[in-house]
This record gives sequence, C-alpha cells and structure tokens, in this order.
Amino acid sequence: QLVESGGGLVQAGGSLRLSCAASGRILGSYGRGWFRQAPGKEREFVAAFRWSGGDAYYADSVKGRFTISGDSARTTMYLQMNSLEPEDTAVYYCAVLRRNWGSTKSTDFDSWGQGTQVTVSS
Repeated sequence: QLVESGGGLVQAGGSLRLSCAASGRILGSYGRGWFRQAPGKEREFVAAFRWSGGDAYYADSVKGRFTISGDSARTTMYLQMNSLEPEDTAVYYCAVLRRNWGSTKSTDFDSWGQGTQVTVSS
C-alpha cells in the first residue's frame, strides 16, 4: 500500500516536495515511480528511482527541475519539484515498478497510491 502526500497550491516558480510512503515491505520491486495526470489527459510518467545504486530516470519535461530520491529505510520515496510551471498541474501518483528498469509505461507499474493534487498558479 502506497500513500502520497505533500501536494498543494503553489505559484509558478515555486517548489513542493511530494512523499510516497509504503505501509509495509514491498517485495518483487525493481523500484518506484511517479506519474501524473492532468484533467482530460492521459497519465504520464514523471520519474523513477531504485534504492539499489540510487539510480533514477526522468521524463524530459521535468529534467533539471525535479529530483527523485528515497530514504535510508527504503520505505519512503520523495519527489522534489522546483521551478514549477502551470503545466505541472496534475494529480501525482506513485507506484511500484515490477519489470523493465527504465520503463515509462504505466503497465509496468502497479500498487498505485490514491494520488495527491498539485496545482501551480500563473
């Protein structure tokens, strides 16, 4: 079970940090990722992270602005979002990557959280 938090309303250029906490140990995981879905649009990949090696990869639209990381207990994943733009407005979801490290396809992820709303005003 994954639970997201940290969303909110922020002005363009501002920052937010999202958290994705696991209620227990997650087995069979290649890593964990963030997706987002804006009204009327498909869910899109944002970033993914794995504790083994601390590796990460990002969507081009957020590279250089967002940073994904995980805590030492391997329970909580974070998404630090800087230089936010109105186009970043969406519900942000975290999920577990089950296969294909490097994948950006939602079908390679499961155990989705309920989402947290991020709204960036211009």
